Amino acid sequence: MISQIRVDDRLIHGQVALVWSKELGVRHIVVANDHAATDDVTRMTLQMALPSGIKLLVKTVDDAVKVFNDPRAKDVPMFVLTNCVHDALKIVKECPGRVEAVNAANVGRFDSTPNKTQLNACITLNDQELADLKELAASEVPTYAQVVPIDPKTPVAKLIKDAGK
Repeated sequence: MISQIRVDDRLIHGQVALVWSKELGVRHIVVANDHAATDDVTRMTLQMALPSGIKLLVKTVDDAVKVFNDPRAKDVPMFVLTNCVHDALKIVKECPGRVEAVNAANVGRFDSTPNKTQLNACITLNDQELADLKELAASEVPTYAQVVPIDPKTPVAKLIKDAGK
């Protein structure tokens, strides 16, 4: 069971490793990212950012989907990290009934595409990512923006509407 998919440019960092893993009560973090899964340095860096007691899987998005759909994973609470909305959407579509929520937290800051849409201080999206976020917002999976647990959950549909998109 995926407790939350968090879309965050940085994947694992202090806030994610220490605050979110405790908030969600998970002992398993899955990074679903094609680059991280194929780059030894990135994978080792992600591993070093974890607190003790947390298990990490770093998989390509396709391999992560296989893990999530494995019957053995059904009752294992997992916190999933991606660095783009497109990958989160793919997981939601290919793992029906297994995702409890999507949190578009920090995304788009490192995308050099011109003419991006800024939805709030932490979400700036190119046209494709915006289209993917709209699709997520229309799905049955609650999709919101929440940087840290003490922040309110702001539905991304509201952010998109407020941005006139």
